[in-house]
Amino acid sequence: MTEARPTVVIGAGHNGLVAAAYLARAGRRVVVVEAAGHVGGAAVTREFAPHFRVSAVAHLTHLLDPVIVRELALERHGLAFARESLRTVALNPDGEAVVLDQRAVVAGPVAEPDRAAYAEFMVRMRRFAAVLGRQHRRVPPRLAWERWTDALPAAAVGLDLRRLGREELREFLRIVTMAIYDVADEAFESPILKGAVSLDAVLGTRLGARSGNSVFTYLHRLSGAAWGLGGPSLPRGGVGSVTDALAAASRLAGAEIRLASPVEAVLVRSGRAAGVRLAGGEVIEAAAVLSSADPHTTLLGLVGARHLEAEFAQRIHHLRATGTAAKLHLALRAPPAFRGVAAEHAGERLLISPSATYADEAFNPAKYRQWSEHPVLEITVPTMHDATLAPPGQHVLSAVVQYAPYDIAGGWDAARAPFEARLLALLEQYAPGIGGQVIAAQLLTPADIARDYRIAGGHWHHAELAIDQALMLRPVPGAARYATPIDGLYLCGAGSHPGGGLIGAAGRNAARVALGEEP
Repeated sequence: MTEARPTVVIGAGHNGLVAAAYLARAGRRVVVVEAAGHVGGAAVTREFAPHFRVSAVAHLTHLLDPVIVRELALERHGLAFARESLRTVALNPDGEAVVLDQRAVVAGPVAEPDRAAYAEFMVRMRRFAAVLGRQHRRVPPRLAWERWTDALPAAAVGLDLRRLGREELREFLRIVTMAIYDVADEAFESPILKGAVSLDAVLGTRLGARSGNSVFTYLHRLSGAAWGLGGPSLPRGGVGSVTDALAAASRLAGAEIRLASPVEAVLVRSGRAAGVRLAGGEVIEAAAVLSSADPHTTLLGLVGARHLEAEFAQRIHHLRATGTAAKLHLALRAPPAFRGVAAEHAGERLLISPSATYADEAFNPAKYRQWSEHPVLEITVPTMHDATLAPPGQHVLSAVVQYAPYDIAGGWDAARAPFEARLLALLEQYAPGIGGQVIAAQLLTPADIARDYRIAGGHWHHAELAIDQALMLRPVPGAARYATPIDGLYLCGAGSHPGGGLIGAAGRNAARVALGEEP
């Protein structure tokens, strides 16, 4: 039966919309309240210059759960891909670029021993990553067991690991907490292979190539291997088309989506979430509340520490969630020509990370709240595959930039112009003449992301992804299975398991917990 009081979902980002769709399909009355005037959260397509549109923050999908795509019939709601399984082009400052996919070196000056080593490395890494990927659709195990059935989720994880076999399990346990620098150094001689692997490990994190846990984050990035996914893809119309399709699926299931409705507080009565109060004063009484906002915003901002036990509030306070990834958008009057890149590879995913040492040294300034003079970049030119994003013959370049700390010394008002100039100069080294093609530029710093998309600390993943903030520890003990210490309040955003990336599993899992489908 439909409840008299709705279930309220805070935030119409991709996880919030996934949760809303599954709750509504199960017969719940669902109201989604979104602060912005549009759906999507950080997964949105925006016009940043007249007639030039771009995926604002997230710009590729590499982990979107195919079960969610199928169950919510997202293709019937307009989801399509301009290009699937993009290859990776590791730009070479000294000559021909190296082209990779998730299985082999496709082209470029890589010696035969390293070609064989890369193929073997990717087989092993994808196998290890699939172990993580198989956890994405599961509610994490409990840390403490009261009855034998509580042990079953942990047993499932153990079985996945045991299936690796003795030798592979030993290797998995040896490397999973290691630095990607060391693992890549063991595997390859080629600096450019080491640099490409290192960038994938640190992208979107506050880690360097020599940081512990960076192998874990690399495996997380590859974890779509569990579902047979072969690499990042470009949604037609930008990533906003993914969340537009999710919104359509949610509405079809019966969910109501209220835009321009920022939540001021989660109402707590007798230790239970009783509804939300909107910024204009309106109160929506609720049977339950699911928040896709980050854990800091939800628990310390909307709920308030006064409703939480001191130890739990401290855990949330100390949750690491400080972003170092910026986004650069360029409107170009012509396609950029990158040195050493063949024409057929110009629309692939381009990396500036010529060595693991370069990637690690790029991180050093961020430790001292400075932007990097020699940052690493993940670059896409989506208009090579999707002409709808720019006027005819013109193009959009979109780049993720590491490292640009949220809490930069002196503030971003002073740092923005010199950092943007440095990025354009770096691009000029790899794509001579690109500066003369620029019609307009936009730099989104982590501070901009925090403000524009209401993410505390400007961290794309809502919380740093690391062993101590993953699985049954994400975001913190006491809230790692989506339910919080406040009865009827659930977390369903990227700050929950399985973490960042446009996956959707956090929303699906949280909905199942709220529906009582998971013990």
